[in-house]
Amino acid sequence: MAKIFEPTSINGMALKNRLIRSATWENMADDKGHMTDKLFKVYEELAKGGVGMILTGYAFVVEEEQPNPGMMGIYDDTFIAEYQQLTTMVHQHDSRIVAQIAYGGSQTGYPAEGRLIWGPSAVADLATAVVPTEMTQDDITTLVHAFGAAAKRAKAAGFDGVQMHGAHGYLLSQFLSPYYNRRSDQYGGSIENRARILIEVYEQIRKQVGDDYPVMIKINAEDYFEQGLVFDDCRYVCHQLAQRGIDAIEITGGTFASGDKIPARAKINTSEKEAYHAQYAIQLADELDIPIITVGGLRSPEVIELLLETSRVALFSLSRPLLSEPNLPNRWQSGDRQRAKCVSCNGCLQNRPGGNVCILNLKKGN
Repeated sequence: MAKIFEPTSINGMALKNRLIRSATWENMADDKGHMTDKLFKVYEELAKGGVGMILTGYAFVVEEEQPNPGMMGIYDDTFIAEYQQLTTMVHQHDSRIVAQIAYGGSQTGYPAEGRLIWGPSAVADLATAVVPTEMTQDDITTLVHAFGAAAKRAKAAGFDGVQMHGAHGYLLSQFLSPYYNRRSDQYGGSIENRARILIEVYEQIRKQVGDDYPVMIKINAEDYFEQGLVFDDCRYVCHQLAQRGIDAIEITGGTFASGDKIPARAKINTSEKEAYHAQYAIQLADELDIPIITVGGLRSPEVIELLLETSRVALFSLSRPLLSEPNLPNRWQSGDRQRAKCVSCNGCLQNRPGGNVCILNLKKGN
């Protein structure tokens, strides 16, 4: 039977265990998206803590588009040298690190006035009320190339792979959503058309990094709001990407307009509430011959072990628990199998000065 703490791999990237730090908005980069000492320390603690792979916080690929404060950037070559220091440090602790690359769009934490914000259609964001500018074909081409260039930089900087952010109501996610995508051209209407930009982004990334470099995607199984993406459409996209050679798919769900089904759900205080997207990951793992990653509410090793025993889900992503305890993988591996101390209060997502940190640690003065 597969175990949590056994080696595995994604397209030649060797992982020491099946635990992933899912992409987390740390809110600690500088105002241009560059690394800070505080952000470097976060990654150092994660690498020392025993996680097999770290997915970075989302890094924006177009300079003018930084959607939220403290986000990492990867929009030009000035980032390569500082990220080389980051990846070298992570590798010294026998962990792997993958860059998540993104375009935020109308789901933004900054004022929209005076900024060009792209969207599939000029439809107000359900969470922020920001109305984007509908993208032209030239805009789409520009964005596709921006993703490819970002991936090329990630490879040059020593990242072990890249992950497209196609989830949670950001731009690529909005293209998949009938609510946001009301286009009448080749990028709108059928799921084949709505998925077109994601396929083009993937193919451009692959062109830039080659076949032997891990390329992944994070995608919603469901949007959980009326006229949003549904699972049948998610399955279509995943099958199309798998046929084209994508190396792993992380299954998530919801946007910040999905009520109690937002990506970071609250009050995950029993094992029954854990792994709240696993049903979708299980089905896709049965259908596809690539590693499927589940994320969402994982808090205890017993739940992960049950999924390993009863499904083909290969990898398991955690975010908030590793904000509380970056040493959690080491703790579990040492034999202390108590569930993560994270209480799913979402106090870590309050955009406070100094970055997004666990309030349990703040109360202790850490």
